[in-house]
Amino acid sequence: MQIENRTVVITGGGSGIGEALAERCVAGGARHVVVADLSAQRAEAVAERLGDRVRGVGIDVADESAIKALVDDVLATAGPIDLFVSNAGYGKRGGVELSNEDFERMWQVHTMAHVYAARAVLPSMIERGEGYLLNTASAAGLLTQMDSVIYAVTKHAAVSLAEWLSINHHHQGIRVSVLCPQAVATNILASFDDERAARGSGGQASGDGVLDPLVVADACLDAVANERFLVLPHPEVLTYFQRKATDYDRWLGGMRRYANRLWGDSEAGLPGDWLVR
Repeated sequence: MQIENRTVVITGGGSGIGEALAERCVAGGARHVVVADLSAQRAEAVAERLGDRVRGVGIDVADESAIKALVDDVLATAGPIDLFVSNAGYGKRGGVELSNEDFERMWQVHTMAHVYAARAVLPSMIERGEGYLLNTASAAGLLTQMDSVIYAVTKHAAVSLAEWLSINHHHQGIRVSVLCPQAVATNILASFDDERAARGSGGQASGDGVLDPLVVADACLDAVANERFLVLPHPEVLTYFQRKATDYDRWLGGMRRYANRLWGDSEAGLPGDWLVR
């Protein structure tokens, strides 16, 4: 799918990858771009910066009724949605000691939000025989995230959901891509640089470099243009994924050794929140 003259909806669009995607969509000639974010103020600021083809709205992607209302509004005011980018996300460090509420909130944002988006937008896409879903997961969804069980689990689920959608709706004209980056230079990631420095580590995700969000946005739109399922802005991820599939036990051993190099017996443990993209 080419982005020119298309209508695009982007959640998590108030900063980071979502904002970069909005910028690239406008530059690519998109007819209408809706930037949705938990912070309406951030979404509106992005829209103001990018011009009159962009509208900013506030939304909590964990609220299915809000996603449905957004889709219905766009269909009524701007016409068919060509590309829906389900991109919102956040992070929280920790293991199985995290509360059920922590698990449920991240499950809603990282997995069910993609379900809600597909449920809301697929009927109109299927009716006209065309549409594209771009879901943001993470390299953690193909590999793991050693310092956050809930991030690893929910991102794996996001990748699995995208696979299912691609398999079961391709014949109806629906195309699906899933974004799986490692570290990206977002404001949220930057806010934890001091903590990582104090632990003497750049973190698991930053070992292969920290990408500019615009580089990631370019990779996304190239994948959409070529209808490629996996979007891997860090090409190293494919090698790691292949090694994991080839010899799972060896891969697990390597990850244990890597974790020991990163944190060892650090008394700092795995405190606080984090985000790899």
